[in-house]
Amino acid sequence: PEITAVTVDVLKIVGEKFGLKFNCEEALIGGAAYDAAGDPLPEETLSTCKKADSCLLACIGGYKWDELPRPKRPESGLLRIRKELGLFANLRPATTIPQLLDSSTLKPEVVGGVDIMVVRELTGGIYFGTPKGIDTDESGKRVGYSTMVYSEDEVRRIAKVGFDIARKRRSKLCSVDKANVLDVSQLWRETVTATAADYSDVELSHMYVVNA
Repeated sequence: PEITAVTVDVLKIVGEKFGLKFNCEEALIGGAAYDAAGDPLPEETLSTCKKADSCLLACIGGYKWDELPRPKRPESGLLRIRKELGLFANLRPATTIPQLLDSSTLKPEVVGGVDIMVVRELTGGIYFGTPKGIDTDESGKRVGYSTMVYSEDEVRRIAKVGFDIARKRRSKLCSVDKANVLDVSQLWRETVTATAADYSDVELSHMYVVNA
């Protein structure tokens, strides 16, 4: 909440500068929501977010809630709101500020001039795939498992986001996968490659995640 509060203060300053007015309504999510309502994503919060034009979200958890059952943990609230609102694309810009290069643990000649937009898929894959859980096998040993699943539609829509952003930048897109080992990543690569046919002006390359 303290991060969000400061961000709202910044929004107010931005609004004053550009003649905009933001009507903000607060709602609980994550650890704070569990403490108040026993649910990391109360229905009231979800309803408020669905009615809003935009949602501002900061941190949602901490060590305090690590021992809760998984459905009650703050992260479960975060995953649910992603799914409910269809927030499938996460944009993470990575750039450097010349005045701060010497503060980086990386060599200036390595990190200098970096300007990358990372596009991450958020509502498919191993976080949401089923079956998943922790069971006991026939020998009495505990077994944990998760399932990584992507449909063509899920891959295609995130690929389009990547291609569209690349068009506005340097027209280069690198798709990261594990197609040399995982069948689901083979589908990913094939779908991204097929989508590239609609973006002949963008240079597509592929990279294994171990090299990223």
